[in-house]
Amino acid sequence: MTDLFSGLTQEIISGIALGSIYALIALGFTMIFKATEVVNFAQGELMMVGPM
Repeated sequence: MTDLFSGLTQEIISGIALGSIYALIALGFTMIFKATEVVNFAQGELMMVGPM
């Protein structure tokens, strides 16, 4: 029973973390679009260059 709650808790936390990342990406797309009125799909490329 403990393994069930442990796994469920881990899945919930992972889901919240992934949802937060998606929300930040969507916020970035929205801010860029509102500022320039151009959809910039190169945002993902810039995010991948950041950790390098």
